[in-house]
Amino acid sequence: MFKTTVTPRFGDIDGLKHANNIAIAIWFEQARNPVFRLFTPDLDLSYENWKLIMARTEYDYVGEMFYGHDVEIISYITRIGNSSFVVTQEAWQNGTKGAIGRSTIVNYDFINKKSVPIPDDIRTKLEEHLQEEEKNRK
Repeated sequence: MFKTTVTPRFGDIDGLKHANNIAIAIWFEQARNPVFRLFTPDLDLSYENWKLIMARTEYDYVGEMFYGHDVEIISYITRIGNSSFVVTQEAWQNGTKGAIGRSTIVNYDFINKKSVPIPDDIRTKLEEHLQEEEKNRK
């Protein structure tokens, strides 16, 4: 499991004083960096070195999050396939879950434009963070 703390910016808040849906997508993207580093440690975005492409994202907004209080993003792996895996993420503020998201990410060869199997050494690292989604985590 990876943990990342984000501090909501004033611009992350909507007219109802809640963290807006775009902010949560950005926070989750930021919190996926430790997973990205398993594949590309220096986060080099060149076609030769970057290995991942996003195939799907989904977000469920299950509670309110506000300006003025840090948000902890918990990221973990919930499925590992041959060339893809699912990162599940939860956003927590003051002990309350505000959102949960899932991203399907594919190990991808950008030069040959095709998915490729996840290397065994990286698969082992992903497995260290593999866990079931906890529906009622408190």
